[in-house]
Amino acid sequence: MWLLGLPWALALLVTAASSGPSAAPPDPASIFADLSAAELRAVRTFLMGRPELGLSPSQGGPLAKNSLFLVELLPPQKRRALRFLEHGGARPPREARAVIFFGAQAEPNVTELAVGPLPHPSSYRPLPFKGGRAVPFSARPMTRLEYELLHGALVAALAPLEPLLLEATGFGFQNCSERCLTFSDIAPRGLGPGERRSWLVIQRFVEGFFLHPAGLEVLLDHRDPEPRRWAVQRLWYNGRYFGSVRELAQSHARGELALARLPEPPARQLFSSYEPRGSFPSGTPTDVHGAKVCEPQGRRYRLRGNRLEYGGWSLAFRLRSSAGLQLFDVRFGGERVAYELSVQEAIAFYGGHSPAAMQTKYMDAGWAMGASSYELARGVDCPETATFLDAHHLLDADGPVRFPNALCVFELPTGVPLRRHFDSDFQGGFHFYAGLEGRALVLRTTSTVYNYDYIWDFLLYPNGVLEAKVHATGYIHATFYTPEGRRYGSRVHSHLLGNIHTHLVHYKVDLDVAGSPGNGDPLRVWGAPELGNPWGAGEGPGQRWDRDRPAPGLTPPLTCRRYHLAVTRRHENEPSSSSIYSQNDPWDPPVTFESFIRDNETIEDQDLVAWVTVGFLHVPHAEDIPNTATPGNAVGFFLRPFNFFSEDPSVASRAAVIVRPLDPPLCSRLHVQRWTPASPGPCVHPEPFTYNGT
Repeated sequence: MWLLGLPWALALLVTAASSGPSAAPPDPASIFADLSAAELRAVRTFLMGRPELGLSPSQGGPLAKNSLFLVELLPPQKRRALRFLEHGGARPPREARAVIFFGAQAEPNVTELAVGPLPHPSSYRPLPFKGGRAVPFSARPMTRLEYELLHGALVAALAPLEPLLLEATGFGFQNCSERCLTFSDIAPRGLGPGERRSWLVIQRFVEGFFLHPAGLEVLLDHRDPEPRRWAVQRLWYNGRYFGSVRELAQSHARGELALARLPEPPARQLFSSYEPRGSFPSGTPTDVHGAKVCEPQGRRYRLRGNRLEYGGWSLAFRLRSSAGLQLFDVRFGGERVAYELSVQEAIAFYGGHSPAAMQTKYMDAGWAMGASSYELARGVDCPETATFLDAHHLLDADGPVRFPNALCVFELPTGVPLRRHFDSDFQGGFHFYAGLEGRALVLRTTSTVYNYDYIWDFLLYPNGVLEAKVHATGYIHATFYTPEGRRYGSRVHSHLLGNIHTHLVHYKVDLDVAGSPGNGDPLRVWGAPELGNPWGAGEGPGQRWDRDRPAPGLTPPLTCRRYHLAVTRRHENEPSSSSIYSQNDPWDPPVTFESFIRDNETIEDQDLVAWVTVGFLHVPHAEDIPNTATPGNAVGFFLRPFNFFSEDPSVASRAAVIVRPLDPPLCSRLHVQRWTPASPGPCVHPEPFTYNGT
């Protein structure tokens, strides 16, 4: 995606204070903490100084150069981490993962390196993929430099079409300062390995330009490292294919082209904008503040660096530039539940009549969805009471970049009791009422992968349940409307087709129940055999399970109908189910998840990983304008304890209420038991709304 004036330079991490000579020992969770800005800088300085690598700055210069693309934490090996966490062994060496584009050599490629030890790196070694797979140069993610060159090549190639574009849209490419055209690029970039041909959807650059296609789509080949050899190979305009720019321009000049004239966009209340318009028939007020989250007696969670504690929960977290949120050493009541729980990939497969729509198969790790963690708005993206954390990323940049307020942590009233019971005496009175308020702690970040916004949540409940959830919002990926396109979506505006697509999200769940890596027993999926009713013949079937040993359960949602769950043995050379290279080389990617599950390994009494897929089908509709709304567009799964505790662990919470009548059955005098203050006190956040966004 080329955006006018929008830098694509990014980078990552939750900032942690460095320890001085007299400082207390760092929290053990810090072995999983993302690299600080100083560490990112140190890695880059070290690698740039190695003459054998021949690295050039990321920005500027030619494409055929050696450059540092990405630096992020390389997590320690599990056995070393557990030896340190459980037995007080040596602290694992701290290392970085560095991705280098070697473009200035006879056989260009992408190489990954482990760099360390931090904070003062002095050596590096190759990081091979499983099976020794090499990463071809054509599989590399896009960079800001390539987008700049792509934009220049497109503007030059489409110069003969400027009269057509101005007549049809009122916008153009040539010598443009306002009323400009832009483009969205589609991936995969071709039809086979080694190709780098992108379909570009031409759009009017107005607010919400994703919903303003001009009717023109262009196939541009940009595989060659020399941009002067890039060329337009095909075009599609208003339902017709053309073999060259000249052919389309001549068709327009001869008056043979069915021109798709777009209406002038209004100066205010553009349909793709968030400007309020219209009114609700009820007349109830919307211009005053609604309900708010508050913490009347202060925070009930503790945040120390990247260590988060809440009730019985304790975990370490990080935000990877490549793929987003990752939890480590997840414990409840001091017992480890999972070694790792992390987002792996988000995929969207589209259908359509135009070439760009039918080609679109987005794999968002290839667009650095973890580094697309832009500022969260206080009071909108997270409650005013939330704790906000900055991130630092070093991605396609010549130094670390700070992303303010990229994550947030907050306690959320769920609006429903965690549990409750009214014990009726069936005579108009009651024996007792008891309830426990519903609360959850939320760790949140977002990924704005161009048009779509994903809201990533991990929720911790007081009863030992953990929920992983993702909401989809933002702009739909839309194409120009033609009558033939209605087979692949809905007409959501006059010239706009909302293309049907499927969202799939992949998670890694490395369960280590009660701290044991040999977790073959705790992970269980129960069948439901039908049994005759033992106390009433013919009265219907029952269900059972045969074992009652402690176990967490994975409860996939019903919205995803295929491949909910795969279980494999854990291997250090299978850290992720996808990679940043799969988007541009899906035909022969260096990481193939099928190889994880097709190797016929036994999983009995082994260290296991559960790979969970959730997703939903999205048929766009008019109500997706201006943006897809979060209700109905969220999926996830739960980790739930089954016979792991002797009772519901939330009985340790002092937020319960018990009411007992002192004079049953009259119930005129009541005894109310509470373990929290009688009144919550004032509950308003006094500070006005502020936002920076840079």
